[in-house]
This record gives sequence, C-alpha cells and structure tokens, in this order.
Amino acid sequence: MFTGIVEAIGTVKEYKPYDDSESGGQGVSITITDASKILNDCHIGDSIAINGICLTVTEFSEDVFKVGISPETIKRTNVSSWINNSKVNLERAVSQDVRFGGHYVQGHVDTVATIVSKENEGNSIIFGFKLRDSQYNKYIVEKGFICIDGTSLTITNVDKDDIFYISMIKHTQQNVIMPLKAIGGEVNIEVDLTGKIIEKQILLTLENQIENENSALNKVISKIVDERIKKYMDKK
Repeated sequence: MFTGIVEAIGTVKEYKPYDDSESGGQGVSITITDASKILNDCHIGDSIAINGICLTVTEFSEDVFKVGISPETIKRTNVSSWINNSKVNLERAVSQDVRFGGHYVQGHVDTVATIVSKENEGNSIIFGFKLRDSQYNKYIVEKGFICIDGTSLTITNVDKDDIFYISMIKHTQQNVIMPLKAIGGEVNIEVDLTGKIIEKQILLTLENQIENENSALNKVISKIVDERIKKYMDKK
C-alpha cells in the first residue's frame, strides 16, 4: 500500500527486455538509479512504486535497484515509453509509522491518460487529461482522489468531453516528474478504489435482490407492475 506522496525522483539506468515465457510474452527488467533516499531500509522483495506501479525489488545497492515488469503491467501502463535516463517518481510501501498524507493507493495502475492541456495559473499548473480507456471515466469525479504517475492529486473539474483537470501547486511541481512532461505525454492512472468497491457492492446487492423472489426489490417491482397493469385495464 502507498499514499501517493512521492519520496524521490529516480532515473532509468537500464531498460532491458527479456523473455517472460511463463507470462506469455516479453517482460522487461528495469534498473533505477538516484534512489539512495529510499534504499536505506530496503530489503530484497520490498515493494516500491515507480510512477505509481507497485514493483518488487530483486536487487539493490546503495543508490541503485532493479525490478522485473510483466507483460500485463506493460499493457496497462506507460512503461513502454520509458527509455534510459527517463525520470520516474519513487515511493516506498507505507510502514506503520508513516503519516497518511495522500490517499489509499494500491500501486495497481488501471490505465494511462494523455496530457491534453497544461496552463499556468499563478504559481500553479493546471493539467488536463484524457483517459485511453473510457470505461474508467465513471470513477473520475470532481473533488475526488486520483493517482497520476504515483502522485496523489485531487480532480478539480471534469468537462462534457470527459477531460479531467488537476491543479498542481509549486511545492508538488518541484518534487514530481509531471512538470517535465509535454502535452501529448502519457501518465499512469490509478482511480480511487472507493468508487470500485461501492460499485461492486451495489451490483452484488442488486443481483441478490433480483434472484430472491421475496426480496424487497422484487416486491417493489411487482407492486409497480401490478399498478401499471391495473391502470391499463381500467382504461379499456
């Protein structure tokens, strides 16, 4: 679990494809440098979020660590756009003594978005984004949480074309990679898990109510149908 509060900006030192036959395709091995700030308490097998992707440390030294990335993760994220010397956001998994300053982030990226606008507003930058996969638009709500490249942010507006916006203050600009990206650049998106949980609970409840002939929902539906039939028959 993560908070979406970026701890350091690392650099991709090596992007190396490898045969990941067990996963049914080509995975990659990524080596990240400039990471000493988050490696002082590192162990093999620890989770580190790289641009919001929860990945497992397989090797590390004082300033460098390595992770492997599966084909499924590559499809969901912007990993394929990383090249040597790309800058990436880094965050360690939370520990029991970490203050929860962002929001609940799993590190399970849902999709990517494209930066469609970038405008200065005082000391802030207003970014606009368009999701690649429209099925996630339903989880994008004004004043809701969103995790973009591993950064916990608040959605300020959603327009009629499903473009959503965030406002990034100067402090955040200085500590994350997004200001380095141009219009047309891609970012990783993890929508707020709360919306998914609520949706699932509602669907399961409705399914159970519909399957049960004696449920409150079926009784209400039956009553409405009976009333409509009666009105129709009375008119004849």
